[in-house]
Amino acid sequence: MMAALVRFAIRFYGVIIGLALLVLVYGTYSLTQSDLNVFPEFAPTQIVIQTESPGLSASLVEKLVTQPIENIIAGAIGIKSLRSQSIPGLSVITVIFQDKSDIYRNRQIIAEHLNMLGNQLPPGIIPNITPLTSSASTVLGLGVTSDKLSMMQLRTLVDWHLTPHLMAIPGVADINVFGGEVRQFQIKIDPRKLMLYQLNIQDVVAAASRGTGVRGAGYIQNDNQRIILNSQGQTTTPQQLGNITLIRKLGRTIRIRDVAEVVEGAAPSISAAAVNGKPAVYLSVQGQLGANTYALTQLLEKKLADIKPSLTSQQVTLHEGLFRPANFIETAISSLRSDILIGSVLVIAVLFVFLFNVRTAVISATAIPLSLLSAIVVLHQYGVGLNIMVLGGLAIALGEVVDDAIIDTENIFRRLRENRQLAQPLPIRQVVFLASMEVRGSVFYATIIVALVFLPLITLSGVAGKLFAPLAYAYISAILASLVVALTLTPALCYALLGKARLDNQESPLLRWLKQRYEKLLHHIEHRYQLILVTSFVCIALGLVLLPLFRSQFIPVLHEGHYILHMTTVPGTSEAQSLKLGNQVTKVLLDIPGVKSVAQWVGRAPNAADTFGTHYSEFEVETGTVSGAEQERIYRSIREELAGEAEDDDDDGKVELGFVGANFAINTFLSERIEETISGYAAGLVVNIYGHDLDALDRDAQKVAQLLGSIRGVRDIMVQSPPETPEIAIRLKQEKLSLWGLQPVDVLDTVKASYEGVPVNHVFMGNRSIGVSVLLNDSNRDDIADMRNIPIFNPEGQMLKLSDVAYIAQEGGRSKILHSGAKRIQTITANLAGRDQALVMSDIQKTLRQKLTLHTGNYMEFSGEAEANAESRRDLIIHSLVAGAAIFLMLYIAFGSLRNLLLTFANLPFALIGGVVATFFAGGWISLGTLVGFVTLFGITLRNSIMMVSHFQHTQPADLADHHAAFWPL
Repeated sequence: MMAALVRFAIRFYGVIIGLALLVLVYGTYSLTQSDLNVFPEFAPTQIVIQTESPGLSASLVEKLVTQPIENIIAGAIGIKSLRSQSIPGLSVITVIFQDKSDIYRNRQIIAEHLNMLGNQLPPGIIPNITPLTSSASTVLGLGVTSDKLSMMQLRTLVDWHLTPHLMAIPGVADINVFGGEVRQFQIKIDPRKLMLYQLNIQDVVAAASRGTGVRGAGYIQNDNQRIILNSQGQTTTPQQLGNITLIRKLGRTIRIRDVAEVVEGAAPSISAAAVNGKPAVYLSVQGQLGANTYALTQLLEKKLADIKPSLTSQQVTLHEGLFRPANFIETAISSLRSDILIGSVLVIAVLFVFLFNVRTAVISATAIPLSLLSAIVVLHQYGVGLNIMVLGGLAIALGEVVDDAIIDTENIFRRLRENRQLAQPLPIRQVVFLASMEVRGSVFYATIIVALVFLPLITLSGVAGKLFAPLAYAYISAILASLVVALTLTPALCYALLGKARLDNQESPLLRWLKQRYEKLLHHIEHRYQLILVTSFVCIALGLVLLPLFRSQFIPVLHEGHYILHMTTVPGTSEAQSLKLGNQVTKVLLDIPGVKSVAQWVGRAPNAADTFGTHYSEFEVETGTVSGAEQERIYRSIREELAGEAEDDDDDGKVELGFVGANFAINTFLSERIEETISGYAAGLVVNIYGHDLDALDRDAQKVAQLLGSIRGVRDIMVQSPPETPEIAIRLKQEKLSLWGLQPVDVLDTVKASYEGVPVNHVFMGNRSIGVSVLLNDSNRDDIADMRNIPIFNPEGQMLKLSDVAYIAQEGGRSKILHSGAKRIQTITANLAGRDQALVMSDIQKTLRQKLTLHTGNYMEFSGEAEANAESRRDLIIHSLVAGAAIFLMLYIAFGSLRNLLLTFANLPFALIGGVVATFFAGGWISLGTLVGFVTLFGITLRNSIMMVSHFQHTQPADLADHHAAFWPL
């Protein structure tokens, strides 16, 4: 088949050259159309179910919302794992399906199961499946501030002007909005006036729900006309709402304004935000699954540029680029493009220097763009865009895609020159064909074997597989394309450009100089081969001795120019207090040289998948595009400033005070997203303790946290669900309710309306909707004593207080209840730094095994980056051994000699030593990327060995004598 292909290429060389030009043009087009992202899509096949549960505590959310949903979806087909978080007012369930399953089919299955819930959930509580987002999720973070507009006006502007403007952009999945005040018409009840008129809070709720609204009225139709009825009766101002009739007693109309103050107010907040210490509204734009991050960022920035004049005219400042992942894309892709370009130029220069012929150098160099662009075409057709992994694979292949063409071209060039010296030269076409086929076998086997070397990367599981498989696809596509080029275009170009050209006998001066010295070196080696062998084995031994000194990590440190800082205070901290502390942190961060901007958001955004209370904050710390060393300096400065020190340990001339009572963790965005994908948490180590009793889980978690703190290399230790959140317990007295003729649910509804507020209606103004809510006035909502005095009238008109029918006491509650596999868990997270991950994990497991005794029924499980690293290394080693066996068999088929086969593999340890030495001088860290580098190195070494041994095997002794070379029978 190869012979027929080469023969066709030589005969129809014009067609082959034309097809090659077509591939170049289409490859360039595919290059411009490919998606541009930082990493390949590494998110698992998962669905997030979010259920807003207003007014419910974490324990009630768990019992009434999370558990029924978990039970109903547990039997869905294809579920791999299930985890959930229940916090006050929100349930979030993450369902992870088997890899490579259809995400849209999975969403349909979950939706069908949710429909089976029926009336199992409390009234008004509806589970929602969140939009599909990419693995990187956030594509842009921006904020708005104003010296003129209030926070309510600013939030209204964002909700009804800026957010719809951005949501209309294709590729935007959702926009999470933090901070500001959501506008409401609020009916704030005065309990004393309710007592005066002998009314219940529920009477006000009922009147307000009927006090405004929009209804369709149908139409009037006669013989020749239909006229639509447009009824208008809604109240559009707080004053009109206040005039709504509440009740009519004894000939007197009692209006809502008689018992309550009707005002424009802010809805109960669940978040806050600040930009550089100034109150703000922060927007986090989420990209759709599979969206082109770079192109989407450009579209967003174009839309923001369109709307910016409108914002400026309202004295609103738009803070763009508070978080911009495209910066890292631009830097990484630009660096890789430069590397590929420089590498291509160097390869072409080396080709000319060694071949010493412009035409042969040009023929060989054509393999570079054609092979790389062919690979891009193949990847584009399969939906694989450009990212640093794909470009990395192409960069690795750069030096190899030209090998086939060089071997073919050099052999054809030499045979054509020899043919002209014959008395009866053969036809040029025949010489080109025979010369090309002479090296075709070794080239084919070498290429296929190098492809086999990279197969283990494709078979990796989990996040590692999703990250590194595109690199392998890109590399294999490029070298297979180079094989096709060597079979078709190279012979065609050689026939067209070298067939009748002048072929000088002059050899490259550099090559001639190297040959002379190499021949002398070979003679010395021949006479001292024992010394050479001993020296080689000593070098190998020294390299192996260095291996235990290396430290392992999952992925290397990423210098993205951006850090995410997490701050956690005591559960129950208000958003105002978190924002106040955050402003102090922001001031410290902005004083660090190199920090450009700091944006803080507190709590969670409505309809977002994050389960954060108001005691939690995140800071987006932007440093811009600076060197890796500068980013490391900024990172260390941030940690020093936040942790504090007793004395000037770092010799910077000042003592950092730190922030007592707050826990901090800092990481880069992509590293954090990878960690979250692996374990669900932004941490390198996750310890899950399973059990049923929450108090026992808390005690065990505290023990684990203390033991982890004693181990070197473990930092940023955090218990994810700390106990003792301030909570007021209201327990109804059933006997008193029966005595006074009250219904339990009526009392509970009264309490909810008093403090949570009851959304009773909406007022529509243009295209905007303003909620109407009923609740107690501010002066009666800030003290437990006021709660005891909430008036309740029974059906006979007798007035009671809430304390008459309920026990009221402040207790310790919970800020979050975690589940995994529908079982209760307590989670401890930490980061590993400064030591080998495997050694730290070994110390952790040993320490916990020796010093920790869990409560009866509890058990422990590890997950996180360290476990994923160990699993990926095991997978890579096992699959590499399988690939090695396949390579061994192929080489035996190719050589037919066990001695030659072993000689080929003998080069691998020397490649290992070179890689080990390079890794040692690069810092001594072995990551999954380093192992991929070793795989690449082995592939290149095998290829070179195959070509050398194959050449020796097929070279006759006479040929060797003509070249003054030594000959060893192989």
